[in-house]
Amino acid sequence: MSNLSLRFITAIILLPPFLFLLYANSISLYFLIFSFFLISLYEINFLLKKNTIYFFILLILIILFLYCLYKLRGNTDSDFYYLLWVMTVVWLSDIGGFLFGRLIKGPKLSKWSPNKTIAGFFGSVILGQFAFLVLYYLLKNTVIFNLKFFILQLLMTIFSVMGDLFFSFIKRKNGIKDYSNIFPGHGGLLDRADGLIFVIIVAYSLKIANVY
Repeated sequence: MSNLSLRFITAIILLPPFLFLLYANSISLYFLIFSFFLISLYEINFLLKKNTIYFFILLILIILFLYCLYKLRGNTDSDFYYLLWVMTVVWLSDIGGFLFGRLIKGPKLSKWSPNKTIAGFFGSVILGQFAFLVLYYLLKNTVIFNLKFFILQLLMTIFSVMGDLFFSFIKRKNGIKDYSNIFPGHGGLLDRADGLIFVIIVAYSLKIANVY
């Protein structure tokens, strides 16, 4: 089975239970956060021997991400829909980067992430802009889709790519390909959540600043 097929199958299997736990909230959300924290600790544990500074940088990022995720989830369906929108920006950004990078190829975006291309970056920006469709169908009459809204989506796609590059930088500096191999075709949890970690932190910062 090809790596692409494995990625697709793994995503299809994992996405429904992840969204269910996030939507159900309460104990299920605590379980999700606690599980993410434990798996992340397992995946960055190697840095304690190789580079303690990187370990604590990632640890702080992970804790901050989980706190922001918890606060963004809130207690209402509307909170969940907005969180779903933020995550959709990241997912579409990843898909756009993967597809455009595979189809167009061209110059690399960074030496730290050999699979990232400039074409893939523009693919991330373009496809990420379609995340608004989530809110359009779930909250039709309560969301204003103005220029600021699409600038926010653009900002999130950029931070998603930055998160990917940052986590790739740490991997390459420490001579590893993936943080683990717990997800067939995807590598580790942090290999999949790298962009999401940055974007969730940014999204919550924008929310408490009343930007959206």
